[in-house]
Amino acid sequence: MYARRRHIYFAMMGTCLFLFVLAWAVVRIWSIPAAVAMCVVAMVIPPVAAMVANRRGPEDRWWDDPSGDPQSDEWWDELDGKKKPPTR
Repeated sequence: MYARRRHIYFAMMGTCLFLFVLAWAVVRIWSIPAAVAMCVVAMVIPPVAAMVANRRGPEDRWWDDPSGDPQSDEWWDELDGKKKPPTR
């Protein structure tokens, strides 16, 4: 899932760059308002790309999900304050 999100992110950012360069290298010659509109669309793409890249998939481990390793889970529970440290 991470690789797919990464590919989508880079495709969206590539589209953003393509729109921006196309707007000011080619489209502005014929229509300034169209070039500005293309830049406005390009401006919206990066935040959306960041949200797509950072969303959690259904099989992604969330920060408080147990990992399955009892020693690691116990250690994280201790750090999070969910359990008291073992007395020795």
